[in-house]
Amino acid sequence: MKLEVIWSEYQSSLKAFLRSKVSNPEDVEDLLQEILIKTHKNLTTISDNQKVKSWLFQIANNTIIDFYRQNKKRTELTEDDLWFDEQNEEQIVKELSRCLLPFIKQLPDEDAELLSVIEIEGISQKEYAEKSGLKYSTLKSRVKKSREKLHGLFMTCCDFSIDSKGNLIEYKSKSGKCDRC
Repeated sequence: MKLEVIWSEYQSSLKAFLRSKVSNPEDVEDLLQEILIKTHKNLTTISDNQKVKSWLFQIANNTIIDFYRQNKKRTELTEDDLWFDEQNEEQIVKELSRCLLPFIKQLPDEDAELLSVIEIEGISQKEYAEKSGLKYSTLKSRVKKSREKLHGLFMTCCDFSIDSKGNLIEYKSKSGKCDRC
């Protein structure tokens, strides 16, 4: 079987496979070229034309594995990695937790009761749904909406700095907008 025939038949499915495993489009293109080169070099080793597709995807899979191994060795620490202080985050969370109950009390009564029971008292959503005769999915939706309202109160009050890994670095009160806690 000729390389041109194989490549025209499988290039788009190989590219889709690579996209599902690698997020950077430039890396996908580079890996596709590597697969083409490996296919060209090793085309004579495949004798059964029925197995070309599985052979190609095995090459693709191995190329992806090699790619991630190489990148693992080249990964450099970011500034966020170097300066993250877990104790600092714990302190910030402790400070912000003082605002939790006052903010919950500012929510509409139904939202306030729901979050008080689930977030403060620690009752599971499933248990609360059973006790109140609600469908679990309905309760989950209400909790989500109530949390979004609570999140809005925090965002109105403070500016938050979060690193690339989602860790809370610091927060600052928006002057004149936060006297609630």
